Amino acid sequence: MANNLLQSTAHTSTIPFSRPPTPGAHPLQIGFCGLGAMGYFMARNLANSFKSQLPPLLVYNRTVAKSQKLLTELGASAVKVADTLDQLVRECDVVFTNLGNDAVVTSIYNEFAKALAQSPPTKVKIFVEMSTCVKRFSATNGTMNKSAIGDLNRLLSSHPHVRFITSPIFGPPPAADKGMLIIAMSGDCRSKKEVAFLLVPAVGRKVIDLGENVEKAPTLKLIGNGMIMSINELLAETLTLGEKSGIGQQTVYDLVKEIMPAPILVAYGHKMVNDLFDGSVGFSIDGGVKDASHVRRLSAELNCPMPAVDNTHRGLITARAIHQAQVAAGTQQWDILDWSALIASSRVAAGLNPFDSKKGTGVVRED
Repeated sequence: MANNLLQSTAHTSTIPFSRPPTPGAHPLQIGFCGLGAMGYFMARNLANSFKSQLPPLLVYNRTVAKSQKLLTELGASAVKVADTLDQLVRECDVVFTNLGNDAVVTSIYNEFAKALAQSPPTKVKIFVEMSTCVKRFSATNGTMNKSAIGDLNRLLSSHPHVRFITSPIFGPPPAADKGMLIIAMSGDCRSKKEVAFLLVPAVGRKVIDLGENVEKAPTLKLIGNGMIMSINELLAETLTLGEKSGIGQQTVYDLVKEIMPAPILVAYGHKMVNDLFDGSVGFSIDGGVKDASHVRRLSAELNCPMPAVDNTHRGLITARAIHQAQVAAGTQQWDILDWSALIASSRVAAGLNPFDSKKGTGVVRED
């Protein structure tokens, strides 16, 4: 990658690799597949960061309107819309994917494999999977289970010059918007160099290198997500106890900000206290259930109990069930529920309104 594409010295400590060598005469063509709540911001930041140095970012999304929205926002000098996945594969040197669930990831990468078979690449192509996709299934011989990520790696690596990198990210949509994500990465070292110097500081502020085993980065992602969701469950229970005791959830939240001002606690506590449960601008509760299910499956496979995650899964399922009942009755406030709404489970168990703090039945504490 040319020197003018590398970040300044201030960012070198955030990338655990030496600078990649300068390529040939042709600048890299980057592609991005999946413009959801996270992907849209990441694609936008990539396109903005390199619009004067690389060809326009080639984007693909099943809902074409999202691709057109990005094109309208940044202009043709920064973004080009791909008509098909085949075009994305044929034209791009590096393809990033950020997709909603395992089924979509599997479907997209099968299409990638078909395109590679029809047009075998003559130079290196790097595919970078950034979703939380590590669906695992039991092996018949009782040995350690395989993962979908390993299958994807084998699927793509069967084609010449193709490299596969896993690069899940940590952070909510606002962090993606600001380019402040934490990026885990595993796979071929040479390819990671190219990818890391594209992503930092355009998309994230730090890369954590997990080595060449492509399953390591997604595993760290699950471990991190398990911690985050468990903290949110504890926060929800604590705020609910504060409300029910007559102290008030706002007072408890103010205490949290004073003694444990972690960004995650502050951000999700703000959502819970103010009933900001619109999942269209956050992380959907379906995504939370998916991630919790992944963590529980991993913990079961490794005989490593995580009761906090089990309880979080229960809270997410309960909140989703309450919301779906409201949808069926036509009384829902939000079409998509944010995963911070897991506090609904604690509230209902305590006799409070699930999604509206102002309609609670908290006990007024007497001194």
